[in-house]
Amino acid sequence: MPSALKPMRYGHTEGHTDVCFNDTGSCIVTCGSDGDVRIWENLDDDDPTSFNVGEKAYSCALKNGRLITAVSNNTVQIHTFPEGAPDGIVTRFTTNANHIIFNSDGTKIAAGSSDFMVKVVEVTDSSKQKTFRGHDAPVLSLSFDPRDVYLASASCDGSVRVWKIADQTCTTSWPLLQKCNDVINAKSICRLGWQPGNGKLLAIPVDKVVKLYRRETWDSKFDLSDAFITQTLNIVAWSPCGQYLAAGSVDGCIVVWNMESQKCIERMKHEKKYTICGLAWHPKYKQIAYTDTEGNLGLLENIGDEKKSNDKVTSTATKDYNDLFDGDDDYLSGDMIEPQSSPKTGANEEDDDDFKPTSGHFRRTIIDDDDNSLDIGMIKANSNLLEKEDDDDDQTGGFPALPPSSTQQPFYDGPMPTPRQKPFQSGSTPAHLMHRFMVWNSVGIIRCYNDEQDNAIDVEFHDTSVHHAMHLPNSLNHKMADLSTEAILLACESTEELASKLHCIHFSSWDANKEWTVDMPKDEDIEAICLGQGWAACATSALLVRVFTVGGVQKEIFSLPGPVVSMAGHGEQLMVIYHRGTGFDGDQCIGVQLMELGKKKKQILHGDPLSLTKKSYLIWVGFSAEGTPCYVDSEGIVRMLNRGLGNTWIPVCNTREHCKGKSDHYWVVGIHENPQQLRCIPCKGARFPPTIPRPAVAILSFKLPYCQVTTEKGQMEEQYWRSVVFHNHVDYLSKNGYELDESAKGQAVKEQQELLMKLFALSCKLEREFRCVELADLMTQNVVNLAIKYASRSRKLNLAQRLSEMAVEKASELEAALEDEEEEEEDFRKHLNPGYSNSATEWRQQPVRKVQQDQEMEDAEETDACEEAEEMPKVSSNKKDPVVPSANVLDTMSKYSKKNCSSSSQAVNKQSPPVIKPLIPKPKFKQISAASFFQARTPNSSEKTVEEIEEKKGNESHEIKVTAQENTENRRPKTGFQMWLEENRANILKDNPDLNEAEVIKEGMSRFRVLSAEERMVWTEKAKGGTVNDSAEDKKRKRPATDEDEVKKNAEQKSEDSNLSKKTKPLDQSANVKLSAFAFKQS
Repeated sequence: MPSALKPMRYGHTEGHTDVCFNDTGSCIVTCGSDGDVRIWENLDDDDPTSFNVGEKAYSCALKNGRLITAVSNNTVQIHTFPEGAPDGIVTRFTTNANHIIFNSDGTKIAAGSSDFMVKVVEVTDSSKQKTFRGHDAPVLSLSFDPRDVYLASASCDGSVRVWKIADQTCTTSWPLLQKCNDVINAKSICRLGWQPGNGKLLAIPVDKVVKLYRRETWDSKFDLSDAFITQTLNIVAWSPCGQYLAAGSVDGCIVVWNMESQKCIERMKHEKKYTICGLAWHPKYKQIAYTDTEGNLGLLENIGDEKKSNDKVTSTATKDYNDLFDGDDDYLSGDMIEPQSSPKTGANEEDDDDFKPTSGHFRRTIIDDDDNSLDIGMIKANSNLLEKEDDDDDQTGGFPALPPSSTQQPFYDGPMPTPRQKPFQSGSTPAHLMHRFMVWNSVGIIRCYNDEQDNAIDVEFHDTSVHHAMHLPNSLNHKMADLSTEAILLACESTEELASKLHCIHFSSWDANKEWTVDMPKDEDIEAICLGQGWAACATSALLVRVFTVGGVQKEIFSLPGPVVSMAGHGEQLMVIYHRGTGFDGDQCIGVQLMELGKKKKQILHGDPLSLTKKSYLIWVGFSAEGTPCYVDSEGIVRMLNRGLGNTWIPVCNTREHCKGKSDHYWVVGIHENPQQLRCIPCKGARFPPTIPRPAVAILSFKLPYCQVTTEKGQMEEQYWRSVVFHNHVDYLSKNGYELDESAKGQAVKEQQELLMKLFALSCKLEREFRCVELADLMTQNVVNLAIKYASRSRKLNLAQRLSEMAVEKASELEAALEDEEEEEEDFRKHLNPGYSNSATEWRQQPVRKVQQDQEMEDAEETDACEEAEEMPKVSSNKKDPVVPSANVLDTMSKYSKKNCSSSSQAVNKQSPPVIKPLIPKPKFKQISAASFFQARTPNSSEKTVEEIEEKKGNESHEIKVTAQENTENRRPKTGFQMWLEENRANILKDNPDLNEAEVIKEGMSRFRVLSAEERMVWTEKAKGGTVNDSAEDKKRKRPATDEDEVKKNAEQKSEDSNLSKKTKPLDQSANVKLSAFAFKQS
């Protein structure tokens, strides 16, 4: 008797629908996206029993009187059958489960979820759970091995895995499917199934064939296919006897094969060609119940051979049910054919619309080839780089399109070339959209509307003081745009009649004619455009970059080595990204040129390779607000040019770390270095935002990928180097003649030095003295002095000795630098480049004043920190006076201080040997301040503290004196400062009689810096002319070392005595107080 196809019944609202039979086959059970479960006695049942299980039901399975459902509150629930009474929750996921199944005897449940996890749970005791981790994307479907040894799973990550249930390990994995980021975007939900009985074969629907794999060997035994199948197969289901295999496709075809003959015995087409998303065999008869993505239920009877079944009699009973223990239950049709019919319609604004069709096309070509070529399909799908038109692989596309034939040549199975990324404008959304962003940058937003009513462009400025919003007609069909504070730049492609045009609206022009247009030569199309300060540029299909002034004068033209990918401009800088060659295995091969188009034109990066994450492509390229080149790849890695390390690229942020879901992305609109902000738009389930409603901008923080950033050391190292990298622009801008806020630079230096000091303290505590010296090498001279104090207090005298040698070196370097700068100032005026924009009169006054002031500010900061460091903590001998902690380690750095670097204010007691316990820093590190390190401790007896401090002070000051003395004996040519010091030494000693030699020099330096620029210049001139007598210096050098030591000791003793009488300031917030607290624990 031929098979009979009954008219379908409407069962649920549109969306994924699942179906199964009960154990006897007496009824059919369906669930759908309305959250209802319906129990049908047969297909003609006009009043099926119905009960609600949740907002949406994704999958159901039935065995031994237990109905399990996967619902939208991320749980898997049990209900009694047929009553439908809730019977508890089996398991939970962090997002919804997509497929649930029973094993063959109904004792276990397996569930696969969108959070990439698979769980196997005992029905009777849900605490006995096994979790299978390994998929990198939502799980599509599952199937239990009839012998309960293995579990098969398919996922959106493109793989089908076989797991060993006992030890939760992955036995094998095949890359069979097209990758996607969510079930709703999957071409197929890939409901797979083990052959009932012995489980010899595993059937997997892949594209238009069913692949069968042998158990244990896991090799492909054979494929089942049929000319009737024209679209991707969605689902397979075995008959309970294991002799027949049915498959349903996304365009409504159902085919059944006889496994012995491997012939197709049944072909059926859905009346409305809806996607088949549920298939279940009757446990006794040759009947199949099926459901589609519109919520309908159908029944196919009398399948196959001539044996006539008695369904007629039992036609009621035939709608029985068998939840074929495995692949029959199913879930979310991720078919791309009818996206609106899947349960998650809202999420289906997936971005890669323009890429998908092509990758799909590639997939189909490659998939039935052989296992080797599957990989390439994955690459195509993954790289998402091909736009709808495969045709325009002309000289810009480079590689000849990778036609299907190229993958079918059996003799080559090496790495495959990657299709080249098409040119794009940063901050734009795909050109095929009717409403799209042409550009969104730090100046404003340009939107394009191209629908039935209107073809227009709207320009909106973030700061309306730059210009008011504009509405422009788009009769030329402009596809590209850029926006700066001076102009709007638009470009269109050529048509048969019209050439490709560059159109500029120079709104900041002071004359009446604010617009100009340039036509490109015949057969030359504009592919990328950008604006800088006073210039515009476009890159064309003829591999040329054309530069124009913002008023429309044609300027330089230069050739590119390959097709352009994107361009960006900022100030005088132009960055061009282009294809250097052909990439392989999903990688792009991209180069970057960075040029400066100012008065002195020069190239900074000469086509260097651009680092991209593996298998990724470029999605944004531009400059930070401060002018540092940056770019972002499709894996969400933001990289920035590190000018401090020979123009290398450093990853500064991974936006994927901030995304909640696998299919979420951040769309970058701007980067700021000070404050450190990455401005971007969160896109849920898409790569770019819609134009309406207006997207909200989020601000992400930067994080360099240093190791072990969870530890205190790693965290501080990351903060230090991030601060260094993000302040490189300061030097670059100052070299290029920009005026900068010196306080910001000082703040950065202070922040960096503070972090180094904390790292130093941590290394001291860990007894890593060599590391301490390495850290000290990065410190400024004044902070090294602070480190010396800390080391000597921690009884690390060898370390303190080494550091004091380093401090002397740094001091002499500082002095030499000061001298060089004074000479440079002179040369600067003489050799001033006439090309600079400032007028002669401005330059005459400014360099001397400004450069010296800058230097003085820096020096002042360094000197005062040095002096604060030299000053010893004042620990009162009165117990009631507590040591006051300061808010910040180096918070006194930026205040100018003229205090003497005096010795400690306590009496020396040499009898009792000191006992030192270095303070252990608290492990918690959340404060920006150093409070966690430098906590005030009240000592048990002030005498004991005094002794400890004094003994160390004695050691340390002696070391410093010796090295200072050695240093003075290295004769150097005299500087202006030395000349000044000799003349003014008497005054300094008169004001501060108790200073030793090193302290006299420091005090002298601080006074010398206070002099006006002119006075300092006079002394420099004197030094060059050698007009001042040398005798004082000679006398000083001739004094025997022993005498000098004696004098120093006396001076030290005096300073201690004099300081005893001074009243301790109760709120002295010096860094040393904290350091002393750091070095001594409360007993």
